[in-house]
Amino acid sequence: MAGWFELTKSDANGQFSFALKAGNGEQILKSEQYTTRAAAINGIESVRKNSPLDERFEKLTAKNGSPYFNLLAGNHQIIGTSQMYASEASRDNGIASVKNNGQAETVKDLTGA
Repeated sequence: MAGWFELTKSDANGQFSFALKAGNGEQILKSEQYTTRAAAINGIESVRKNSPLDERFEKLTAKNGSPYFNLLAGNHQIIGTSQMYASEASRDNGIASVKNNGQAETVKDLTGA
């Protein structure tokens, strides 16, 4: 099963964000918050454009030692951030999953718009 994007709106602050989900429903990338729905949609388009490119993945380690990654746009802005992983190998599998699912056409709009 192919992956998809979920577009959501925060009840707390009214801002929009999206998550990229793998075919099994697991979240593999979470966006920053956007002030408008249109900006969040542009973020999804940026994932589609940048996810195939190795150089757009920034491999990092959290203060607690957990590996994670950011997906960057061409201007080096963060498009999305992964979860924390137990190992570098798991993080690298997460990157592979974003590369595989980042071209998803399906957007599940949960904003009520």
